[in-house]
Amino acid sequence: MLYELRIYECVPGKLPDLNKRFSTITLKIWEKHGIKQAGFWTTVIGESNMTLYYMLAWESLADREKKWNAFQADPEWHAARAKTEENGAIVAKVTNYILGPTPYSSVK
Repeated sequence: MLYELRIYECVPGKLPDLNKRFSTITLKIWEKHGIKQAGFWTTVIGESNMTLYYMLAWESLADREKKWNAFQADPEWHAARAKTEENGAIVAKVTNYILGPTPYSSVK
């Protein structure tokens, strides 16, 4: 298994909008494409309370490429994203990392 850590730094005041988009739209579209989330987090104590962290679980890089590309090309996603950004962008910056578990990791 591979895990993808994605970090979304929101436009100030837009984290609630991003959380709503994930919970009501994005997760349903991911399900259609077989994308598995491994968890979502926000900062309780730390530098920024405008950041969303989440992880996706992939069987391989080929699995990620196939499913993520299908999601990114999905017209339903494009329409939903445009609608949620009618009043401006929600996310200012996205960073992502593809991670592999170490031999001693409790998550494999």
